[in-house]
Amino acid sequence: MATDDGAIVVTFNGEIYNHESLRRELVALGHVFRTRSDTEVLLHGWRAWGPDLPARLVGMFAFALWDRCGRRLFLARDPLGEKPLHYAWMPDGSLAFASEIGGLTALPALPRGLDPVALDDFLALGYVPEPATIHAAIRRLPPAHMMLLKVGEPAGAAVPLRFWSPPREVGQGGADAMETLRDRLDAAVQARMMADVPLGAFLSGGIDSGVVTGLAARAAGQPLATFTMGFAGAADERADAALVAALYHTRHVAENGAAVDYLAMAREIPRIFGEPFGDHSAVPTLAVSTLARRHVTVALSGDGGDEVFAGYRRYRFHALAEATRRLLPAGLRRGAFGALARAYPKLDRAPRWLRAKTTLTEISLDSAMGYYGTVCKLAADRRRGLLAPTLRARLSGYDPSSRFATLMAECDPEEPLLQAQYADLHTYLPGDILAKVDRTSMAVSLEVRPPLLDPDLVCWGLALPARMKLRGGVGKRVLREVAQTLLPDELMQRAKRGFADDLSGRFRADGQRIRQRLTGEAMADSGLFDLRAITALVDQHEAGIFNHTQALWHLLVVEGFLAGAATLPQETTPTVAQRIA
Repeated sequence: MATDDGAIVVTFNGEIYNHESLRRELVALGHVFRTRSDTEVLLHGWRAWGPDLPARLVGMFAFALWDRCGRRLFLARDPLGEKPLHYAWMPDGSLAFASEIGGLTALPALPRGLDPVALDDFLALGYVPEPATIHAAIRRLPPAHMMLLKVGEPAGAAVPLRFWSPPREVGQGGADAMETLRDRLDAAVQARMMADVPLGAFLSGGIDSGVVTGLAARAAGQPLATFTMGFAGAADERADAALVAALYHTRHVAENGAAVDYLAMAREIPRIFGEPFGDHSAVPTLAVSTLARRHVTVALSGDGGDEVFAGYRRYRFHALAEATRRLLPAGLRRGAFGALARAYPKLDRAPRWLRAKTTLTEISLDSAMGYYGTVCKLAADRRRGLLAPTLRARLSGYDPSSRFATLMAECDPEEPLLQAQYADLHTYLPGDILAKVDRTSMAVSLEVRPPLLDPDLVCWGLALPARMKLRGGVGKRVLREVAQTLLPDELMQRAKRGFADDLSGRFRADGQRIRQRLTGEAMADSGLFDLRAITALVDQHEAGIFNHTQALWHLLVVEGFLAGAATLPQETTPTVAQRIA
């Protein structure tokens, strides 16, 4: 969209939920609007407020704005990273930008080459963390950042600047926290129900999507459409979702997902994401998005509740480990507990209470390193052992944990839970959760809006004292208090389940196909991996000696990416020292 005089042009992906209030403010300043679109608010907002505009916006957005008179290009991305924005400096000094990575790799002049540090990060975490991509030449504008470029400046002169930050210290909370949260949730849900197209909600058997559905159903003027996709095993939550659907009389659609060929999807996922993506729950997320898109254009989701209100099990482990650290001398922790952790077997198939290796390891480490250990999918010795010797040498001295240490050091040292949440808000949330939902939903032209990630709600939730989020081994305490007023008792009692299949048995049965895929032409020609080490990995998994499901899925999506990518000559890849600089 452009202004009437053509002086300002914007290209925009997303929704601005407070555009009506901004419009009134701009009209009072003398601006004249010709549409009811939220996009036009960006044009007039730039004229009124310039680079202060993004801080005034409530919504999910990525936009690029060209100011013809000032010969300036302005890029901005929403506070939590709900919408993506990629850019690359081209050899002629120009800047290219796009929502999807594929929009940039389609450019013939784009410098080719993989980023070895990004590959190591991917194998460690299951996603490439901001601001990198797997492509050395392509960067992501980080969440809550903007960038202003002026014609005539040297390439790379503009740098991303932050316009919003989550809290780094804990507040006082309050006796009325439950009522306050209910009001904030109501406002966030209603703001995201603004739509001139059919709207519905994802409904799993969990608390987060149940709360969003309950509030949305009460606010809707007609029965709300809700969607559940069931899969055999841990991901089948249709019975639990049906309880909420019946309570709120939603127009509920639940389907049983067909058997998925995950080896085929390992080729499809990199095509959708433009790079390897290691969270295999992207497959059922794509399925439920496809189901919802047959009925609606916009869907609400419960994403963000675990990060904001401390729902992950790893937060409980981290709090326990941190309490233990403070009771024991560092020497004892690193010596005795470290030795116990190394000696304790990795019992993947044992009951949960017998799987102590991770907890012992975390206690033996410093806080940030310990927490990194709970989110790391493949430890350094395991993933580096899969790499070709030349690549291992180039990665010498790099450790993905340094990112977590830096982030956690930015928070109050007396608040370990906030430190962990803050780190996740900058890594796992945008890199995994939001990327997964955005890419899979947009692949089928569905727009997904997560009310629990309203920036004001995020700030309020993160700043709550730990006892209001995590107490007695149970997370999301204050959110659960709200949920008890909205959801059936049966739902409140059930254990948390993830939206993903257990692939270990499938991968054992598919050992021969996996072996062929991971030692085939794409992997061999890349020169990135030690094919003998990969063969041993597949053999061990197929024989049931070790469970290597996570490593195999990561390698499969890398193979899918390499098989589908254009030629990516390694000589253009920067050294680790250049990449870090």
